[in-house]
This record gives sequence, C-alpha cells and structure tokens, in this order.
Amino acid sequence: MYSSFLSVAVSVAVFAVVCCVSPLVDAEVMFSSLPENLIVDASPIQGQVLKAGEDNITVSWMLKTNLAPGVDAKYQSIKIKLCYGPSSQVDRGWRKTRDNLKKDKTCQFNVGESLIYNSNAAQMEQRVTYTISREVPTAMFFVRAYVLDSNGKKIAYGQSTNAEKNTNLFEVEGITGRNTSLNIAATCFSAFSLMSMTGFYIADRRRKNK
Repeated sequence: MYSSFLSVAVSVAVFAVVCCVSPLVDAEVMFSSLPENLIVDASPIQGQVLKAGEDNITVSWMLKTNLAPGVDAKYQSIKIKLCYGPSSQVDRGWRKTRDNLKKDKTCQFNVGESLIYNSNAAQMEQRVTYTISREVPTAMFFVRAYVLDSNGKKIAYGQSTNAEKNTNLFEVEGITGRNTSLNIAATCFSAFSLMSMTGFYIADRRRKNK
C-alpha cells in the first residue's frame, strides 16, 4: 500500500513539474531576442494564390554563411510554420503578433513535422515539400523556421519575408462550404431520419389499430 501511495505521489510531482516548468521556459522566449541565423525561402511568388488541401509549397533553408563557427552547436531541430501576413491579422485578435512567443498567434500551422538539424549540411540548402492543410483558412501567409535546442526551446529563426513582413507574401484560398464527403454524410443522415420517421409512423398506426 505504501509503495502504491509513493508511486502516485511521484507521478503527481512529475506532472506538476512538467505543467509548471515548461510554460515558464516558453514564456521566457521573446521573438525579439532570437537571432535571424537561417536563410529561408518558400516556392510561392509574391501574391500567388494557393488552394488549401490541394497545392504544395516547397520550403528551403540553410545557415547563414557569415556566422561565427560553432554558432549552431546547440541546434537540434527545425520547426517550420505557416504564418499570417499583417493584412490578415487586422481586427483579428486570435491572430495577433506578440513578442512573447507563448502568447504569439502569428504562426499557427505546422509545415510538416519537426526536422532534425543536420550540422554537417548546415550551409547547404535543405528542402521540404508540404501540401497545404485543409484547415488553413483564406489569408495571406509567409513561412518561418524556428531552430530548437535539445529542450525544445526556440533559440533562432529565419523567415521567407523581411522584418516588416511585406515581401514574398502569398495567399491561401481556404476551403469554403461543404465538401463531397460532408454532402454524402448529410444525404445519408437525411435518408436515415426519413426512414426512422416512417418506421415510427407505421408502428404507431399498427399499435392504434390493435
């Protein structure tokens, strides 16, 4: 019994540490403190319109060549994000840019999974191709890549636009209305409802005629 109690106590303590410490680590990261050490490029040209769920974008990145040797010693992985352009953030608090990255809503969509940082190929262009998620809404976007350390903390970045975020922006046309699968599901549900009502009506008539 004592061992069971001890196990529960340890589990609770670990959970508390994870819940309390991790947010504090994230809260300390300010975007303004991150060095822009990556060169990032995205395949769409300025103003190009892409369709969510259909079109692909290719993102390339590399370490800047003018940095001091060993600057990437703590780089462990790359997380690439699709980020809202300023015009698509106006009057939309849920997309608001904040310096505190824990509160920042600029970059809400992952471009694939996190990628292992390859220090041996750091100054060679690396690429990933991504099919735009069906969940991405209609808006203007750019691409940003965050560098993470072994603890998952953001320690550097690069982006496909300039500091003012007014160059190399592209538009995603989100999915509007119901798609084919939803239409089929709605039709089946309507048919099932009609059959159920008919069945209840017939059963009720038979009960009354007895």
